Amino acid sequence: MSTPTAPSILAFDVFGTVVDWHGSIVREVEAMGLALPAGVSGADFARAWRSGYQPAMARVMSGELGWTLIDDLHRLILDQLLAQYGIDLDEPERRHLNRVWHRLAAWPDSVEGLTRLKQKFTLCTLSNGNLGLLADMAKGAGLPWDLILSAEVFRAYKPHPDTYRGVARVFDVTPDRVTLVAAHQNDLDAARACGLGTAYIERPIEFGDDAPKDVSGSAVNDWHATSLVDLADRLGV
Repeated sequence: MSTPTAPSILAFDVFGTVVDWHGSIVREVEAMGLALPAGVSGADFARAWRSGYQPAMARVMSGELGWTLIDDLHRLILDQLLAQYGIDLDEPERRHLNRVWHRLAAWPDSVEGLTRLKQKFTLCTLSNGNLGLLADMAKGAGLPWDLILSAEVFRAYKPHPDTYRGVARVFDVTPDRVTLVAAHQNDLDAARACGLGTAYIERPIEFGDDAPKDVSGSAVNDWHATSLVDLADRLGV
């Protein structure tokens, strides 16, 4: 297969692709000394919190809930999880824990890879995370975005087509000049259906080293890389 033409805009999924949500939440839960029930680990808690994400967004997109920021959806899921596990936290503790999503640590290769890629491409986020969350995360983790774009801008969560096509509209380019970079094949498939290029990033321990995931991606992706540094290599930066 011939080498695809390099894009001008790289749009990044963030949770799991650029930052380590699982490891960050586990460390936070352990630092707080959260009283988890017997047989439930910090890793289990992190995965359970994340697993409520798609169903919560579906409630918004179906019209059951009005437009809701991811911060608020995370809090709804957290409150349900604490009740399920019988964990009693006061309001300040709940607010602090919920904002762990603002404090997620970058994967070890992310800052170097993004910094290199920025020399040649315009970098933006394309995340379901809300703008304030993404800005705090970028500041804390040192992520060198040129622009932060979010589902909040388009009032639609990925994989709604408005999110992917919206990036091209923001930059006034055709969709093929935008490549989505993500560690999730379903995200890339939805982007490709909207005319974007796709770059798969392997994140085998996104859900923890005790729950390795398949990182084979798909042969239809334009690029496949083991890390963001590897992607920079492949894109000639």
